[in-house]
Amino acid sequence: MDLLTNFPLWASLTAIFFAQFIKVPIQFIASRKLDWSLMTSTGGMPSSHSAAVTALATGVALETGLDSPLFAVATIFAIIVMFDATGIRRQAGEHAIVLNQLVADFHKFVEEVKGWPKKPQQEKQKELKELLGHKPIEVFFGGLTGVLLTLILYYFIF
Repeated sequence: MDLLTNFPLWASLTAIFFAQFIKVPIQFIASRKLDWSLMTSTGGMPSSHSAAVTALATGVALETGLDSPLFAVATIFAIIVMFDATGIRRQAGEHAIVLNQLVADFHKFVEEVKGWPKKPQQEKQKELKELLGHKPIEVFFGGLTGVLLTLILYYFIF
């Protein structure tokens, strides 16, 4: 039953769920649209990946100390995940935006060539997911969320 008392694990899981949940009201405030699908999607403010890995590193630091090898591993892992979130995954999202625009332009061109500019589209087009990665500010606030949430949990639990 040690799993039930593994503070870094539970802090990380809590940070993921909290960051995913908080995306809904943040998006609502920004756009006045309620979108519950954000709870299970990637991207957005704050980064749940960053919240999870910083919660993990913070939990490990609180349990084992800043000088422990386990904290070093958790910290390097967090840095790699957050770097990836702002790098590769963000670029994949940027590519998806361009590809979706190319597909839309191609379909518009085909419609105009055939003389059907006002004909309704008969089948839906599946677009590539554009919100894959994070802006640096989203990663920053995700990381901050993980650290602060873990410190609050640690204070109330221990």
